Amino acid sequence: MDQILKTIGDTLAGFIDTPIVQLGFKAIAVYAVIVWLAVSYWAFRDMQGRTGNPILPYLAASFIIVFTPVFFVFGVLLYRLMRPQERIGEATERGLAEEALLNEVESVQHCPGCTRRIHADWLICPSCRTRLNRVCPNCTRLVGLDWSLCAWCGKDFERREVATAPAPARVAPASVPVLSSPPPVVAAGSLAGTPTIAVRAAEPERTTTRDDASPRPASPRSASPRSTAPRAPAPRPTPRRAPDPLTER
Repeated sequence: MDQILKTIGDTLAGFIDTPIVQLGFKAIAVYAVIVWLAVSYWAFRDMQGRTGNPILPYLAASFIIVFTPVFFVFGVLLYRLMRPQERIGEATERGLAEEALLNEVESVQHCPGCTRRIHADWLICPSCRTRLNRVCPNCTRLVGLDWSLCAWCGKDFERREVATAPAPARVAPASVPVLSSPPPVVAAGSLAGTPTIAVRAAEPERTTTRDDASPRPASPRSASPRSTAPRAPAPRPTPRRAPDPLTER
């Protein structure tokens, strides 16, 4: 029995001592070292993509290196159990998806009175008659009830408008009567012993207004030229003396 075991051992020792086997063992060792270093670098890069801490990637690579090329496989298993489950990009994408979903849910408007779905262009809820929007008096577009000014035209709802007084109406100028030229003076003849009295011929006064567009015909009296000769002074009446009673007697 011992002879058989010794023969097997010598055969294996001779096989191992061959240069080809020795070269194969060296290649395997080199390959294991390369894989060990590659796994440590992989742990470094993997930890960078899963956390924003700058120290954790170096700790992950050191953790793999500590297990040596012989036991680094156990280090990889432990690392996969302890690393974060999500990458930074996956976490960001998940957060954006959740935010988009929340925005979509919030974009669906609900009535504050009955919590039913409403349309953005409605003024009043048809279910509970709750006032939803109002109309801008300036641009006639819908605005929210809690808006202090219109986002479309800039109308300030909190500022009170000052009532401006209406402009005074223009009054047409009143017609002013214009007297016609006075009639000429007519000298009446006097009897003997009575003074001559200048009498103005009675003639109705004519008035013309500025509104008359058509001209009036000229009066024959006003059209006739006036006499430029000097007038003779009227004779003064001689007073009568009372009879002297003494002379009559």
